[in-house]
Amino acid sequence: MTNEQIAAYCLSLPGAREDLKWGGNRVFSIAGNKMFAILDFMGEHLAFKVGAELFLGYVDRPGILPAPYLARAHWVSMAPPFPMGDDELRECLQRSHQLVVRKLPKIRQVGLLLG
Repeated sequence: MTNEQIAAYCLSLPGAREDLKWGGNRVFSIAGNKMFAILDFMGEHLAFKVGAELFLGYVDRPGILPAPYLARAHWVSMAPPFPMGDDELRECLQRSHQLVVRKLPKIRQVGLLLG
């Protein structure tokens, strides 16, 4: 996937918005400021949140690294060409979105949860 395809997919998720932060990072978030993906992170990297139980498995794969400054919150980072197929990448971005949604108060989750 290209950066523009990734951005379009992230923005297609319920409640998602894009902001530029920290000198040109494209940050995708929900509920105002709850990030679920970052494009152009630390250069050209894509970063997103993964489940705690999956974190070590992802960073053990070639081309996927713990995201600087965010690894303690179980974020991973990868540079293009991305080391996973388009379908897997979309699934990871959707899962990241849903992990963040589930941390919101129940009242704010309405309309943001996917199945």
